[in-house]
Amino acid sequence: MSDMSLKSTPVTEEIESYLKKYFSSEDEFLYNLRMEAKAAGMPEISISPIQGLFLQLILKSINAKKVLEIGSLGGYSAITMARALPYDGILYAVEINKNYCDFINRKVLEAGLSDKVKVINSSGRDFLQNLPVDEIFDFIFLDADKSGYINYVNLANPHLRKGGMIAADNALAMGKISDASDDENAKAIHNFNLFMINNQDFFTSLVPIGDGLTIGLKL
Repeated sequence: MSDMSLKSTPVTEEIESYLKKYFSSEDEFLYNLRMEAKAAGMPEISISPIQGLFLQLILKSINAKKVLEIGSLGGYSAITMARALPYDGILYAVEINKNYCDFINRKVLEAGLSDKVKVINSSGRDFLQNLPVDEIFDFIFLDADKSGYINYVNLANPHLRKGGMIAADNALAMGKISDASDDENAKAIHNFNLFMINNQDFFTSLVPIGDGLTIGLKL
């Protein structure tokens, strides 16, 4: 039993239920948002409620006021993160799909967060390429096309303050990360993970929560 602490404890269904019960950011509003997004035909690929609480912890720990999200889908993660920001905080939710943007705007209004969430209908690349040089963020969250992750980091890096963080979802590639040879998404994420761990601008770790978060602290 002496070496057991060296290994990660597998997240069984029972442990997952425990985490959801005690370490979740999801309330009735966010649950209903997930259900409405599903009914609207959106893919069920939002962050998990457990990831949500962890992201809120990170935002509070670095005193984040200005957040950028690339890939917002139905606004689940945007609203989750915006709730952790101070009264004068702002989150830019960049989403390429116009219908999804309309959905997010509606839910942001219902959540009473219109003063904190700015929804932008754009591709992540176009948005980042056109950002004024003086636009600086405390935290950047990537949850868009996995093949674009490396490019997003390169474009976003000048707009992230030192001591800020960048996090990317799906770092475990739906469980395929250890054998990424036959899956394009997994291959792209594996390349991104290696890019981050070897990037001298960041101190990086991978947190195996939900489908995994690769998180880099800007040095």
